[in-house]
Amino acid sequence: MVKPTRVTNRIRALRFAHDEMTQAELAERISVTRQTVIAIEQGRYSPSLEMAFQIAHVFKVPLDEVFQYPDSQEETK
Repeated sequence: MVKPTRVTNRIRALRFAHDEMTQAELAERISVTRQTVIAIEQGRYSPSLEMAFQIAHVFKVPLDEVFQYPDSQEETK
């Protein structure tokens, strides 16, 4: 079984903030399938670093506004 990633993201919120962009539209802009976008949004798949930058570029925001990784203090809770 695949272990879910601890990386979280705001892709869904960013899509809606950008004229309600669909998963299919985002997928086309970053050259992946809609299923890949779904898996990333749901935290079942971590994108490559290059793909993460492409997603941030589509939304014109810094990478850390799209993806977050829990800091070490949160991990111990």
